[in-house]
Amino acid sequence: MGPTAVGKTALAVQLCQYFPFQIINVDSVQIYKGMDIGTGKPDAETLSLAPHRLLDIRDPAESYSAADFRSDALSEIEDIVQAGSTPLLVGGTMLYFKVLRDGLADMPHADKIIRDEIEAIARAEGWQRVHDLLVEVDPESANRIHPNDPQRLQRALEVYRVSGKTMTQLHVEERSQQAAGLNIPFNLHFFALQSEDRQQLHQHIEKRFLQMIEDGLVAEVRSLLSRGDLNLNLPSIKSVGYRQVWQYLKGDLSFDGMVEKSIIATRQLAKRQLTWLRSWENLHNLGNPLSNSRAEPLELVLNYMESTSI
Repeated sequence: MGPTAVGKTALAVQLCQYFPFQIINVDSVQIYKGMDIGTGKPDAETLSLAPHRLLDIRDPAESYSAADFRSDALSEIEDIVQAGSTPLLVGGTMLYFKVLRDGLADMPHADKIIRDEIEAIARAEGWQRVHDLLVEVDPESANRIHPNDPQRLQRALEVYRVSGKTMTQLHVEERSQQAAGLNIPFNLHFFALQSEDRQQLHQHIEKRFLQMIEDGLVAEVRSLLSRGDLNLNLPSIKSVGYRQVWQYLKGDLSFDGMVEKSIIATRQLAKRQLTWLRSWENLHNLGNPLSNSRAEPLELVLNYMESTSI
């Protein structure tokens, strides 16, 4: 686990050279076909060294929920274990890790009418107004969700308007299910790469995004736009970087504005990821790989492996 651009994949590939690990992708955007550069998807050489499961499993026009991930991940884990290997889940989508560990509350299905109503409010008055509405009905969720996180904001308000229950209430029910013994039949060990030097992480994020631009991110998004069946309401196109390049290609942002907004959005994503990690129980912190080589995080994991029965 860890924030974007911190080097999770590189460490995971190293680990696969030491142990019979099989990697399961835990990135909510790398699941989409044709979205490679902006997601930091492993290249062909990397995948030949360490194949990834749950990569390129959906078309960008399709949706993919946390419930879908949990079902798919459990199936892949079972398959890997039966083959005599150990699953190594790698990514930065903290919600996916959470639902794998904790299960899912009985959330209502998406409601297009309600969702369109919330998006209309956001277009007219901004996402801060949506956040204010969420504060009125579910202050606990509003406290957890940043006003600049439209996807989670929309879902939290949608859940209340569809079901009459807040996400907070539903999570209480979820914990009751866990207490009843509905946990998964696997031992989970959580490791995180973390950079507490915010300035250093921000610089690395900027450098990484500029490299994505150089590698052809604009052309990649132009190809998606040319399909004609994709739009900014889809989770795939809403994702960090893709949204801003899409707006640039539509003429809504200048090139410099697109770069600036993409970098800012990526920094905000990293901040949210680090917030998740600070409250994660039983987390083995592997330190900051940006300040030196990855030798130390690698050694920490290797030592842990030797001292446990994984």
